[in-house]
Amino acid sequence: MVDQNLLKNLSKQYPDIKSATQEIVNLSAILSLPKGTEYFLSDLHGEHEAFIHMLKSASGVIKGKIDEIFGPDLTAEERDELASLVYNAEAEIARKKKSVENFDRWCKTSILHLVLICKSVTNKYTQSKIRKRLPKEYAYIIDELLHADDEANMGNYYTQIINTMVECRVAEEFIIEMAEVISSLAMDRLHIIGDIWDRGAHPDYIMDYLMDFHDVDFQWGNHDIVWMGAATGNWACIANCLRMNINYNNFDMLEVGYGINLRPLAMMAQKYYGDDPCTKFMPKVIEENKYDPTDPNLAARMNKAISICQFKVEGQRIKAHPEYHMEHRMLLDKIDYEKGTIVVRGKEYELNDKNFPTVDPADPYKLNEDEERVMRGLSNAFLQNDKLQAHIRFIMTHGALYKIVNGNLLFHGCIPMNEDGTFKECEVDGKKYSGKAYMDILDRKVRDAYFTEEPAKRKGKSGDLMWYLWLGADSPLFGKDQMTTFERCFIDDKKTHKEYTVPYYRLIADQKVCEDILVEFGLDPDESVVLNGHVPVKIKDGESPVKGGGKLFIIDGGMSKAYQKTTGIAGYTFIFNSRFMALAEHKPYTPMRADGTQTFHSPVITIVKNMRKRVLISDTDIGVELIRERDELKELVDAYRSGRMKEKNKH
Repeated sequence: MVDQNLLKNLSKQYPDIKSATQEIVNLSAILSLPKGTEYFLSDLHGEHEAFIHMLKSASGVIKGKIDEIFGPDLTAEERDELASLVYNAEAEIARKKKSVENFDRWCKTSILHLVLICKSVTNKYTQSKIRKRLPKEYAYIIDELLHADDEANMGNYYTQIINTMVECRVAEEFIIEMAEVISSLAMDRLHIIGDIWDRGAHPDYIMDYLMDFHDVDFQWGNHDIVWMGAATGNWACIANCLRMNINYNNFDMLEVGYGINLRPLAMMAQKYYGDDPCTKFMPKVIEENKYDPTDPNLAARMNKAISICQFKVEGQRIKAHPEYHMEHRMLLDKIDYEKGTIVVRGKEYELNDKNFPTVDPADPYKLNEDEERVMRGLSNAFLQNDKLQAHIRFIMTHGALYKIVNGNLLFHGCIPMNEDGTFKECEVDGKKYSGKAYMDILDRKVRDAYFTEEPAKRKGKSGDLMWYLWLGADSPLFGKDQMTTFERCFIDDKKTHKEYTVPYYRLIADQKVCEDILVEFGLDPDESVVLNGHVPVKIKDGESPVKGGGKLFIIDGGMSKAYQKTTGIAGYTFIFNSRFMALAEHKPYTPMRADGTQTFHSPVITIVKNMRKRVLISDTDIGVELIRERDELKELVDAYRSGRMKEKNKH
């Protein structure tokens, strides 16, 4: 029985039997539709061009629809060009203006083709849902073109709409909008399973794009959490963010995209390391900076300067948090500054770089005055950065440490486990948690840390938890025993560089372990799967993304250019529609050539699970809510009919 107060509130929106019944019919019809297609991607790492192409192409699904719709009516080259029009309409229009004899005719034909594609991707949606996705300026025209089905009676009407748009010189803009509508409607829901930032050039572009996307959620990754910590003003997180992005030459993103002033850091680096070759700190130049080119030698000095600051402030945080059990990662006090050696895990190694002009051997974790001033300025720059704070707030409010959606479990890294496959107990505020309870308490504390009041007074200390989740041994986002940044910078012996993965990554080969994880989160192991990323799958070495007999999928395939030599591919998309689950294996993204042409490689799509029956909206999480709403409305109609409530429009 529905609460009487709820019925009263419902009656304000549905004041009589007629209006309530109309909505019941609407909800019942929606529940009978097939579920929309969900797309899952992970480890974007700033690769904005490749990522946006994946979205606009629906990970190869749109090309498949073009081949299906037009088949022998268009040549393979014409179908490829039509796909390119959907993927990047502006570029294809510019190219066609130069290459076709009759551009107006090309526009008319292209609009007709786009309408057919749009009809194909919208056949699972209600008209009201489609209208919500249409651009305001062209909503009426697109709606008319999509639903003008009677060619015999509507043919002239249809043709006149298109001819008039060409005559009024709005055809190009209309084509661009149609391409956007197709991409938008092909993807009903998007799940980002962690790691938007670092390595690639423009995570800021990715966030700008996703903030305008119609339905997206995030499962935080380790590279996300360190930026979330930096947004609290945490010095250890800030130093890590800057070190990584200076190391990958991402000055455009730092100084132009987010407007972070790096001049004080550059001046400090020149002051202390001006004569230092900083060989081990030379940036990896994967992409050149367009707006803020920085001399590689200066970048190397800046990299070393911020790295030393990082080791110092991390040592301070370790001292402040003995419960983190990270004392073994305090290495500045293990250096013999006269001999130029260091003791790591009981063994002495020679340092390949013995120049530490800002380190006081008597107090190695103390920042000198210049370092203190630079870090204070950087902290203010992060705290007062409107664009960065908007991005972080969005990923906080639209994200979580894990998510259960339509019967599947999503998280970025791992669940801490013991060697025997049991869930490891981890300490938080003096209490022990494991499995789902551990993830829940960490999720709550991350939110508390970011949304804590009086940001000017917190001085970044609330971000310490995010820093721990970035590199801590019991972090479900990190999944390794330690982060050996210092060793990789200062010790040649690669044995010291090794970071050992936690038991989870060995255990998930066992189907029983994967099923235990699903049960721990309240899911049916016969129907549900786990999706996570974080560890690139080395396809070229024979590794598989499918684990635990198809109960778990690791979908980090190396979208980041930095990983593609290791993986042999360029990322995965996991696709879940009403009929099946599939993996799309992507080839490296090819940038546009000088002549405006571009080669798009269709991904290899492999079905990994066929649904026992077609999944309807009634079978989904949204369906549960719609059924509840429908049942409440039925109660309202019964109340009207029985006289328990009076219809507002009746006299």
